[in-house]
Amino acid sequence: MNSYLVLKWVHILSSVLLVGTGFGSAFYLFFANRSGSVQAQAVVARLVVRADTWFTTPAGIVQPISGVALAHMAGWPLSTPWIATSLALYVIAGLCWLPVLWLQWRMASMARSAADRGALLPEGYRRLARWWEALGYPAFIAMLAIYYMMVAKPALWG
Repeated sequence: MNSYLVLKWVHILSSVLLVGTGFGSAFYLFFANRSGSVQAQAVVARLVVRADTWFTTPAGIVQPISGVALAHMAGWPLSTPWIATSLALYVIAGLCWLPVLWLQWRMASMARSAADRGALLPEGYRRLARWWEALGYPAFIAMLAIYYMMVAKPALWG
């Protein structure tokens, strides 16, 4: 197998980890937040932070590195419309995702504290959860659009 195909495999695998782990963990925290169970919210929030630390963050670092390397190896300039659009969407997703990381850490801490005390979650948790959710939608939509770009390689302009 040549180096291009190995790198392409790494790129695809990291994209699956990035989007799959991100969507899966968001799914569970979204529903845990609606469960009314502080214990469930504490456990799921802790695991979401772990998943982002162990899987999503490394994959998020590998994605642009492997993508730029693949473009270079294939002879596509980064100004190629579908690549430039994908990179712009990746920046948008990243700008949404970085605050989400902090929100998740904070939410996990608040939920753990409330669960340990047998207390209700503070109102601040719900406010953070609303921001977490609001930032997740555009990030996920941007990632879906990037998947489309990777597969279809559309001629967007020029």
